[in-house]
Amino acid sequence: MALKFWIGSAALLLVSAAAPAQQAKTPPGSVPIVQPGAPGEHSRLLSPATAAIAPRAPLDADTQFMQGMVHHHAQAVEMTAMMRARTRNKALLKLGERISISQTDEIQFMRQWLAERGKQVPTEHDHMAHVGHRGMDMGSMPPMPGMLTQQQMKDLAKAKGPKFDYLFLTGMIQHHTGALIMVDDLFAVPAAGQDNQLFDFVTDVDNTQTAEINIMKGMLLKEKK
Repeated sequence: MALKFWIGSAALLLVSAAAPAQQAKTPPGSVPIVQPGAPGEHSRLLSPATAAIAPRAPLDADTQFMQGMVHHHAQAVEMTAMMRARTRNKALLKLGERISISQTDEIQFMRQWLAERGKQVPTEHDHMAHVGHRGMDMGSMPPMPGMLTQQQMKDLAKAKGPKFDYLFLTGMIQHHTGALIMVDDLFAVPAAGQDNQLFDFVTDVDNTQTAEINIMKGMLLKEKK
């Protein structure tokens, strides 16, 4: 009898302690988010809006990296657009298609990332004004490493066959190497690159473009044989 009384009392205490948390209304179908109370205090329900962690405000270095990388990627996409009319190298065409698809998707991600944080978003053709290695307002950003000069782009546009293959590979290796330098420069700034989405993106850029550089170096070796 005493044991039953103890169990009943314990159950009553648990229900009573949980009651304040259950008083808050949650939207139908949503999972309640419970914040435990301090010792001696009741727990409480949080709404999804209250429970959400505010996104980390980007540093100027974060914003400038994303703005600059939009321009950087846009030139790479422009380079790959020349390929079908200038080369029949199937392996190179396949690599170029992969670069074009991935970097086009990444441009859209970067533009959305900037827009969501209220930052200036480069237009799709802004990079044409910055081939001379300038940033958003022709002077607000440092030069972007690895971007091809106007003369290099003209030479690439005129070349065909093996000559195009060589200029494309050496130019894209230069371009990718510049992107890796931009990644290193970003992480060299204290507290930069810590936004979760930005960190994942930058890490992926570093891994992907390092792998593609190695692929292109291998292609160059085959061209020489």
